[in-house]
Amino acid sequence: MEPNRNNDQNKKPDGNRPKNIGTALLITVALVLLFSWIFNAVKNSQYTQTTWEDYLVAKETGQLAEVELQYDRVIYMTKEEAAKEPAQQKACFTGLPQGGDMMEESEELHKMGVKVNKVIVEDNSVITMILSYVVMIGGLFLVMNMLTRRMGGDGMMGGFGKSKAKVYMEKQTGVTFKDVAGQDEAKESLQEIIDFLHNPQKYTSIGAKLPKGALLVGSPGTGKTLLAKAVAGEADVPFFYISGSDFVEMFVGMGASRVRDLFQQAAKVAPCIIFIDEIDAVGRSRDNRYGSNSEQEQTLNQLLSEIDGFDSSKGIVCLAATNRPEILDKALLRPGRFDRRIIVDRPNLQGRLDTLKVHTRKIKLSEDVDLRKIAQATAGAVGADLANLVNEAALRAVRQGRQAVNQEDLLVSFETVIAGTEKKNTVLTDMEKRLVAYHEVGHALVAALEKHSQPVSKITIVPHTSGALGYTMQMPEEEKFLSTADELRTELRTLVGGRAAEQVVFGIQTTGAANDIQRATALARNMVTQYGMSDRFGLMTTASVQNQYLDGQAYMDCSQETAAGVDQEVKEILDRAYGEAKALLTEHRALLDEISEFLLVKETITGDELMAYVNAESKQLPEAANEAEEAEGASSEESQE
Repeated sequence: MEPNRNNDQNKKPDGNRPKNIGTALLITVALVLLFSWIFNAVKNSQYTQTTWEDYLVAKETGQLAEVELQYDRVIYMTKEEAAKEPAQQKACFTGLPQGGDMMEESEELHKMGVKVNKVIVEDNSVITMILSYVVMIGGLFLVMNMLTRRMGGDGMMGGFGKSKAKVYMEKQTGVTFKDVAGQDEAKESLQEIIDFLHNPQKYTSIGAKLPKGALLVGSPGTGKTLLAKAVAGEADVPFFYISGSDFVEMFVGMGASRVRDLFQQAAKVAPCIIFIDEIDAVGRSRDNRYGSNSEQEQTLNQLLSEIDGFDSSKGIVCLAATNRPEILDKALLRPGRFDRRIIVDRPNLQGRLDTLKVHTRKIKLSEDVDLRKIAQATAGAVGADLANLVNEAALRAVRQGRQAVNQEDLLVSFETVIAGTEKKNTVLTDMEKRLVAYHEVGHALVAALEKHSQPVSKITIVPHTSGALGYTMQMPEEEKFLSTADELRTELRTLVGGRAAEQVVFGIQTTGAANDIQRATALARNMVTQYGMSDRFGLMTTASVQNQYLDGQAYMDCSQETAAGVDQEVKEILDRAYGEAKALLTEHRALLDEISEFLLVKETITGDELMAYVNAESKQLPEAANEAEEAEGASSEESQE
């Protein structure tokens, strides 16, 4: 979408033009004088100044090779210099004495066989000099004027202090709340701002004031920028969009100048909305923990004063977005500047379903498409992920030569996002295939035999571009927001089930379990350091999360001795889960072999096919138990007889 600038904003004040033209003229004259001085210095460096006596000595001794007679001087070259290469030759000059006869001197030199040049000088030297200077000054002035216009036109600084904000006038954002799904709570918080812009008298009549600012906080891709555009689209007011990095410049003071220019533009077209994306680039805390930057601090100070300075009754709303609220300056977050903090969280099941409906409005779907199943499978996905998934499904349908997207396209696209596309040219040895098959069935079988695990939906041993030689996919039946300790321990046993299967069947260890071990270690560490699920440390927290909306990584916040104890406790939890997984697979070794052989033949099986084997074994177990009880009863009767 191309932003449209307001015509009034692009008009420059006429009062600044004479000052700018005078500055340009002064700089041009200075440059011309500098170039003239350099030209004369270079030209004079080719000659050596001598005295008239030196010239006469060279003449009397016959050393002259060439002489040029000018109206005020004599330029001559000796035979010694003439014998050199042209690039190395250096002539001499001396002033012509007053009253000297130039014709007599020329005839005398001719008699001596010296080459004589006579320069004809017209009496227009002053006019020529003036014209040359005028041409040079005019040319340079035109060039500099063209450069100034291309750089922005605001004087000789080329518009460095001018705001780079994109302006979307009236309804030109093209986005409304109908285009935003899965963020009902955030939309409710912003609805009041829209109502104030539509009906300000309803609030001002009782003395209420419009919140000066709202901070949108959330993970990347959750739709913070989309929400801000939707607010402007719903309110039908101009929308100023600028990124926090646009305020940062190498010249000190340029960022503050752009902040001033931005709010001046907004004041001319109020009511309006100013949206600063990634405000953490300019609003970083000014304490020593994050370093010091004078340009960034000046820009932040100017931003703080501008937000304090504008009158909220005029209808100027400042929205900002960030995914790092913990590093923002406290002065920026206080009431009176950004009054509200609106959390734009990852959508829940219903939110993902609504988001999929929004992104598939213009997509032709087959009758077999079930968006609810896709929403269940994409737990934790944000709006950008779902948009990408739908687009990948549409591209796959086109590659397959179909006119509509079916359920398989959506599921395959979801798997492509997780594991990448299939690597059709990768050839595994028979031993590697068996290892991968038993590894994946180890995961799936542990999950299928446990009570508190998510059901398995797919097992494959086809290599993918993500580097995985196979994977086991689990799809939750319902969305959960809490996990019990038993559920987490079950997840640990499922993660190490692949390595346990390798050890039980082959007695070896492979590199295929690297990702499983990383995930299991991270989960066990969180259980100890954050969730209070350790008998040794109890409810004590030994780590804290710094970037909640980015990587979510936790940093240890304890002594070295305690950290060593945490490592030991994590190892014990993993060893316990690994031992329990090995025992479970050893007990069901026949089932492990049967499913693995079936997977080797088909390469990909569904969760229903897996559960058919598991349920068949569970039905056989009661029959075997009954037969054992009958045999024991018969033996006891015989002993009594």
